Amino acid sequence: MGKKKSSFSGSLGFVLAAAGSAVGVGNIWRFPYLAAKDGGGVFILVYLALVLTFGFTLLTTDIAIGRRTKLSALDAFGAISKKWDFLGKLTFLVPALIMTYYSVIGGWVTKYAVVFLTGRGADAARDGYFTDFITSGAAPIVFMLVFLAVTAFVVYFGVEKGIERFSRLVMPGLLLLVAGIAVFSLTLRHEAGDGQVRTGLQGLGAYLIPDFTGLTLGGFLKILLDAMSQLFFSLSVSMGIMITYGSYVKDDVNLSRSIGQIEIFDTVVALLAGAMIIPAVYVFSGSEGMAQGPGLMFISLPKVFGAMGGVGQVVGALFFIMVIFAALTSCVSILETLVAGSMAAFRSSRRRTCLVLGALSAGAAIVICLGYNVLYFELPLPNGSVGQLLDVMDYISNSFLMPLISFLTCVFVGWVVKPKWIEEEMESSGHVFTRKKLYYVMIRYITPVMMAVLFFQSTGLWK
Repeated sequence: MGKKKSSFSGSLGFVLAAAGSAVGVGNIWRFPYLAAKDGGGVFILVYLALVLTFGFTLLTTDIAIGRRTKLSALDAFGAISKKWDFLGKLTFLVPALIMTYYSVIGGWVTKYAVVFLTGRGADAARDGYFTDFITSGAAPIVFMLVFLAVTAFVVYFGVEKGIERFSRLVMPGLLLLVAGIAVFSLTLRHEAGDGQVRTGLQGLGAYLIPDFTGLTLGGFLKILLDAMSQLFFSLSVSMGIMITYGSYVKDDVNLSRSIGQIEIFDTVVALLAGAMIIPAVYVFSGSEGMAQGPGLMFISLPKVFGAMGGVGQVVGALFFIMVIFAALTSCVSILETLVAGSMAAFRSSRRRTCLVLGALSAGAAIVICLGYNVLYFELPLPNGSVGQLLDVMDYISNSFLMPLISFLTCVFVGWVVKPKWIEEEMESSGHVFTRKKLYYVMIRYITPVMMAVLFFQSTGLWK
């Protein structure tokens, strides 16, 4: 198998691209509602501890495998051991499944951005607006195709001229928007109908201050598993993306430092997203609004922007533009993983592969869009939830495959090729592998156990 010629120009290009992949809708949307649901600061403390241990372990493993093999996820495991080639194919399946619906969510975000940019934010705040939109016929498909076209355009131009250039342009802007809106949220003040005054700083306290009231061992375990599942969304691990991006990293790059920078960038954006969303929701909707769960971004927030008056129109537009940036950087990394694997498998050019996969992704995403009208159904899932077509794809990829892949990867690296193999790659550039002892313990003992627990819990085999 020939080596890739594409590469990032240096450490900064890699960090921004990898952070762009990690910073997606999961950070902006999923992290805040999980934090609100799981006791605010309690969830944050648990999540930070996991990022520095489990997140570090899984991120290091993926990136080191990618750089050492110089191959995409589809071929990397087989190149190390032919008996473990199946793990590469299993890993490649995750972005293939995610790609079927991620551009659909990207289309939803694009729709809301257009609504606010055209001065129709009050419409988005109307009860039933989101449901009416996703269950309509052509509109979700049109916005999905626009979002997917931009994604394919970036990937079409390759690693350095496409992905890296796009990440260098978008990521600083995304960070500024998140920070700016977060600061604005803290200045908010609202008097409710009962005369109670709520402020953004009070909302920040509800977000950051740990609430241990009534916390049981079972409750803590649920928070732990929620935070663990969020790691997959936040760091793009166990889905082949970081293996693929790692294969583009030059041999002289200090991986330990780059991995630390990715962890910091991703975590800061996630924390800022919470500081941006939760205080604003608290001010205008109280504690009840913070408990809205998955509907927080598309149902609760438009109502919050509407309650702000004229300034809410501007803030809403900036917010959804920022979410588009986050969604695009993640979707680009998902499509790039598929393109890289397919180029190697079929010996095809980047441009032809990108066009073919773009068309296939569009077809699959149209089916997902129809899952809310023509193909609508409700299916009980093993984790206790009830899902439509999008939810089924999300469950298979994130709740079933990713914990399983993480577990198998830990067994493979920890006990088959041994952690020394990763250590050699981390230090091959002449730099010290920081947190080496932590990595050895985590990859061999702690992480596989936790991944097994998460897998059994997600599949309903252990409750």
